[in-house]
Amino acid sequence: MIRFICVVLFVILFLICSIPLLILEWILGHFYPEWKNKSSLAIIRWAFGVCLWFSGVQVTVLGEENIPADQSVLFVANHRSYFDILLTYVRMKRPCGFVAKKEMARYPLLSNWMRNIHCLFLDRKDIKQGLQTILAGIDKLKSGISIFIFPEGTRNKSADTFLPFHAGSFKLAEKSGSPIIPIAINNAGDIFEDHLPKIKKTHVVMEYGKPIYPKDLDREAKKNLANLCLGQIQSMYEKNKALV
Repeated sequence: MIRFICVVLFVILFLICSIPLLILEWILGHFYPEWKNKSSLAIIRWAFGVCLWFSGVQVTVLGEENIPADQSVLFVANHRSYFDILLTYVRMKRPCGFVAKKEMARYPLLSNWMRNIHCLFLDRKDIKQGLQTILAGIDKLKSGISIFIFPEGTRNKSADTFLPFHAGSFKLAEKSGSPIIPIAINNAGDIFEDHLPKIKKTHVVMEYGKPIYPKDLDREAKKNLANLCLGQIQSMYEKNKALV
């Protein structure tokens, strides 16, 4: 329970103490938006890194060289834990926003920081609003902001299983021309979700797969893009079980 208490206290203190930073970031964004992108990225990477340090998580990272350094990408991963976001975001080298459920926008300060790092809030029950979110994501990818999605649509509560990938998520890559980077995350559920509310010192393995370029696929492959990405993630996941 000590790790859990430390993480919760740090998050609360960070959100409260960062109010002046939010004001400075707002001002900076009006004059130097690129500087704001970099500073927000650095601040959130630091905060997530502290949370992971308190949690005692050890991470083995594979395939990071597969991420293109000169363009925005659509990151796609399996989703077992809230810590998936922390584990992946601390590795980001360029601005990147997550597609989050709309309920996250209700929380003050947290939602402000999420907007600062270009997160999008998706209402899956509202088709019109969902389309607007997809279009906003396409615009961000075209402007150089990477986007991170969990195509299962929700956190999977069963270990070593995968929920179907929602095909609509991949329109972000198809319409923007951005490559897709599939990510397999092993053992993240063992940090927290598998034994609530205890946070456990855990070894996690993450592998970044080779980029998939939708523009280079034939019509049939594009139709099955969701299953193609799911298959690659499953393959990496099964291979990396031995490393956990």
